[in-house]
Order: sequence, then structure tokens, then C-alpha cells
Amino acid sequence: MAMNVQQKLEILADAAKYDASCASSGSKRAGNGKGVGHTDGMGICHSYTPDGRCVSLLKILLTNYCTYDCVFCVNRVSSDIRRARFSVDEVVGLTLDFYKRNYIEGLFLSSGIVQSADYTMEQMIEVARKLREVHSFGGYIHLKTIAGCSEALIARAGVFADRLSANIELPTQRDLVQLAPEKKTSVIEATMGQIHAKTVESEEERKASRLAASKKPAKFAAAGQSTQMVVGATAASDRAILSTATHLYGQYKLRRVYYTGFSPFPEADVRLPLKATPLVREHRLYQSDWLMRFYGFEASELTSEANPSLSLTEDPKMSWAKAHPEFFPVDVNAAPKEALLRVPGIGYKNVERILSIRRYHRLVLEDLKKLHVRVKQGLPYLVTSDYLPSTHILKAAEPVAAQMDLFAPVSALTGSL
Repeated sequence: MAMNVQQKLEILADAAKYDASCASSGSKRAGNGKGVGHTDGMGICHSYTPDGRCVSLLKILLTNYCTYDCVFCVNRVSSDIRRARFSVDEVVGLTLDFYKRNYIEGLFLSSGIVQSADYTMEQMIEVARKLREVHSFGGYIHLKTIAGCSEALIARAGVFADRLSANIELPTQRDLVQLAPEKKTSVIEATMGQIHAKTVESEEERKASRLAASKKPAKFAAAGQSTQMVVGATAASDRAILSTATHLYGQYKLRRVYYTGFSPFPEADVRLPLKATPLVREHRLYQSDWLMRFYGFEASELTSEANPSLSLTEDPKMSWAKAHPEFFPVDVNAAPKEALLRVPGIGYKNVERILSIRRYHRLVLEDLKKLHVRVKQGLPYLVTSDYLPSTHILKAAEPVAAQMDLFAPVSALTGSL
């Protein structure tokens, strides 16, 4: 029997829930006065604005039919699940209807692979093209690119989409051979490379247009690109996962790497684990990812060859601090930014505030409390004008210059990290 749109939506929205890489920010698309929708640069897809407002997008698959047989994927060709497929016009209609009802602020569209990578990608691009050109849709659009599709299709997708993503799927090529033999890391990374190259090319064209005082060309995938790794489906360690993430960030300038803990499903392949990946492991990976992107940590600092797994009982920043007592205590009134970022309990924004405040007066412990620094957590690792840890041998009456001398080794160590 032919399915109606509602039945398809139930199947294909549920099938899309396994992709976590839909959250995004960084795009700003002004309304053009002709159609519907606009983005204001804030987070999309169940993110929260500074005033606490939740924003979301329609997250669906074009189809859950797929020619691939990835063991870890519930939509694999050998899976005995209900299948459905939207037409291009059905996705366009759903997006506009949901937007007009104020349910969403944009669209995240992924798909199983049907016929070929190019054919599937063409269908997804056509959805975005119709929304933009036919209906003047100004809302957010995220397209999941199909690894291995043509470079020309990548270039076209970035014209209509705010963000593009190509899932790396698993941490290593060995993992892909084990669970997704039809996919190759080299092909996936080639697609990432094409997106990055086109982004750089677009920026150069925009700079040239400014110099020539001509009209700026549209940005290519203004919100950048992201990817996703399934965690726990193989024996890959946290060290291997973070190493892969570091490579992807450095090589392709990704905005985000998303980590999704493996969740068992009925009648799964015997090669898959029987238990779900602990959510706390996924959380520790996100914490580590944040430390690498904003706090100056290297992946190799957060784990070791001897202990390649992140602690499930304490956050990675605290684990690093306990393992490096020679780095502490850090004087909040004298230490450089790089050292302050490594103090447990002090977040990135508060480091910026501390650097600003100490230009005018020396900070005391009460100042840190007013900044909502997690003082209890940070006490063993910091020094203020009125506080020294019990292990600190300097006298409180010693001049500031003497205390600053103590932190010369801290600055030198920071420069080598």
C-alpha cells in the first residue's frame, strides 16, 4: 500500500534520530522580503539562545532505503525494517508547513544511498534549491553530503546549504573494514577536503570582491562543515578517537566533531556489542573535544599509551591537573592566559574576565566567587592575593615580583604544550 506523508514522516524522522551532527550555529541569512524564514546567527536544532529560547529544525531522511550494508546502521540494506521514501516536493512542503506553524527554524536533511552517491546527492540538492529559489526560503538548511559524490555536486550543495557534513562514521579505517567495508576513510576525507577547498575559494572570492568594490558573491556553506563518529561499536580507544578528531579539525577546519555512543538494536549483527556505550563516555569525549578546541590541550595530553581511556568518574581537565602537580599552583594575578585555562574550575569566559579585571586591581578569592568560578574545585590549584594553597611555601607578605618569579616555569611549560 502507498504511504501518505504522515506515515513517511513517522518512519523517516525516527530513522534520522541517530545522526547527532545536526546542531549548528554560525550562519546568518537575512530575510529577503519575498519568502519565509530567516536565521539570526544563533544555534539551530535543539540549541538554546542566551535568553533560554529553544530553537529546532526538521530532521529527516530523504529515504531509509540504502544500498550499503554497514553493520552498525539500523538502515543497512540487510535490516528488516519498514522502508519509506519522500519525494523532493514532499520534503519541501513539510519544511514550509512546519516553518509556517513555528515548529522549526530550518531543515536537516540526510539520506540512505539509493542508485548512486551522485543520484542521492542530486535529490537532496534539489530540495534545497526549490526551498531557496522557488519559495525564497531564508531559514537554515543543513545537508548531509554523500561521501564519494562528484565535486560539482559539492560545489552546488554549498550554494544552497548553510552547513554541509560528511560523517567519518568510525574512528579508524580498521573499524570501517570491520563494520562498514563498503566505505573508506580516504573517500570520506576526500569529500571533506572538497568542502574545505570550496570554502577557502569562496572566502578568497569575497575578499577580492571587496577590493574591487563589486557585489559580494554568496558565502559557500557559511556555517562550515561537521562530522560524526559512532563511539563504542568497536574497540577503538578514546585516545584513537581524539587523535582522529584532532586530524579532522586540523586538516579540514571542521566546526564540530560529534560523538554518538553506540546503542544496540533488535536483531543486530553478532559483531556488535550487546551493551550500549555509557553516556558518560560520550560526555567525557565532548569535554575533551572542548578542551582541545578552546583550552589549548592536545589530544595526546588527555590520554596516554598506558591509559588510553578517559576517566568515567572525573572530567579530563581535573585528571590532567592531578597528573601534573608541577604545573600548579597558578597565580590568577600573574599567570598567562594559557596557564589560567588549565586551572580546574575556571572556564574559558571567566579566564577572559580575569585577564580584564586584573588590569585594574589584584583579584582576591571573593572576586572569583562573584565570577561564579567553581572555587571549591580550583582551590588546590590557584593563588590569589589573599589565598595560598596549603602546599605553597611563599609568605603572603612577599612582594608581587617574587611571586611572579615562581611562575616563570609555568609560562615556559605552557609554551611547550
